[in-house]
Amino acid sequence: QVQLVESGGGLVQPGGSLRLSCAFSGFTFSRFAMYWYRQAPGKERELVASITGTGGSTDYADSVKGRFTISRENAKNTVYLQMNSLKPEDTAVYYCNTKRFTSGVPYDYWGQGTQVTVSS
Repeated sequence: QVQLVESGGGLVQPGGSLRLSCAFSGFTFSRFAMYWYRQAPGKERELVASITGTGGSTDYADSVKGRFTISRENAKNTVYLQMNSLKPEDTAVYYCNTKRFTSGVPYDYWGQGTQVTVSS
């Protein structure tokens, strides 16, 4: 069973930075692509960033390109989301996610979420 535990959220002023962390346990971390999602009040959960198991490829939502960076340390079973130039519209609960495929069917694992609030 995969377990994901996020940390690093908080209150930050517009233009500031935060780094989120997600600790993974249960299986071999390097075999899993990792994802960061976010959900703002009254909105659907959206994919923010993704990274392959080796860390060799990343992808971002257009709204965060050039400001957010996803990375991972496979030796520490941890994935990060560095968030710079934060805007009020980045305010959301941020969730770490991974997917395990069984016979081609994905099963999602989620962390508990960490609140990010961007406000002056």
